[in-house]
Amino acid sequence: MKFLLYLFCILIFFPSSCSAIEEVILNIDDNNAPEPKAEKIFDEDDKFTLYEKIQDIKAKEVKDTNSTAYLLDGILTKKFEAGPLETMHFFGYYRGAVNIDVSNGADSVYDFSAIQAGINGKFRGGKNYYEARLRFDPLDGYSFLQGLPADIYVANASIPHHTVIIGNTRTPTGYEGSRSDSIIPFVARAQIARNFGNTRKVGIRVKGNYDLIEYDLGGYSSDTYFRSFFPGTEFSGGVTLKPLGKTKGKYGKLNLGGGLTAGKNGTDYTVSGLYAGYEYKNFMANFEYAYADGYNGARTISSNKAEGFYTTAGYKITPRIQVLARYDQYTPDKDFSDDIRREYSAGVNYFIKGQALKLMLNYVFCQNDLFEDSHRVILGTQLML
Repeated sequence: MKFLLYLFCILIFFPSSCSAIEEVILNIDDNNAPEPKAEKIFDEDDKFTLYEKIQDIKAKEVKDTNSTAYLLDGILTKKFEAGPLETMHFFGYYRGAVNIDVSNGADSVYDFSAIQAGINGKFRGGKNYYEARLRFDPLDGYSFLQGLPADIYVANASIPHHTVIIGNTRTPTGYEGSRSDSIIPFVARAQIARNFGNTRKVGIRVKGNYDLIEYDLGGYSSDTYFRSFFPGTEFSGGVTLKPLGKTKGKYGKLNLGGGLTAGKNGTDYTVSGLYAGYEYKNFMANFEYAYADGYNGARTISSNKAEGFYTTAGYKITPRIQVLARYDQYTPDKDFSDDIRREYSAGVNYFIKGQALKLMLNYVFCQNDLFEDSHRVILGTQLML
């Protein structure tokens, strides 16, 4: 079955002229050169047979599951010898799940689907970067064109330890709310992440990264999904301390952070939060708390006072199999404190090729004070080309 999946991925891209790893420069003696019959783009040694492509993908090992990886990055990356671009990488991303509600309780809103494609790479000199990512999965309540732009930005890394980014990017509202779908542990985000965060806005941000501290500070338009032109401003930032950053992983990795997002879009809103996370070898655990006096998240703009927290633990029983457990609590309106929503989750991730190709199985028990409890089984898959 795994072989058929590899074969299907390759057949999609095999006929494309984008499969060159790099352009080959031919040196020909002008005096004895024959008349060319056609432009020669590839040397014979650089042509990949279908069998070689399959073997290359099967041999590819992706051990890091904390960062994004692409299955065909070597094949779909073009290197240029001249011009403003140094590299261009074509990519595709699919993430989907079957959500099985095995009870008659209240139906919580989940959005797992991701159908994306785009390009990214470096400009000449290696200190300037770009990405243009388009999203093709439908968004409830928005037109196709409003949901189409995802990450579209340019970045500069000329200042040591810093990156300046201009464009439409995911804001650092919370820890899990600021992370890509491709690397979050469960299929669905935690409740504070999917309500307060998980949104992109147009602006400028500065990211700094040192051994003992990293930060992400930016100013944005408070508009989401291009619904209106600059309805207000937003500040969003986070600072993370790394007490074990000088130990080179000997005692694991400890992150202690906090963040603040504040702005105005019809109503004033402020979201603040704290985060702690620890990783050591195959073990990971984290905790995040957030309080909102109004918020401007992916779903809606709200003036409600809301709060929530979650804690997660995970362990890799093999390099490919990770087991997870999570407790997640959320109060959507502090003025109506009887409405407390709790989720108890358990999950298994099977990393076939790191985050580039993985399978997910989640069970979620939803306990609601105002509604009947519910049970969900979620089967998910992720493919990054």
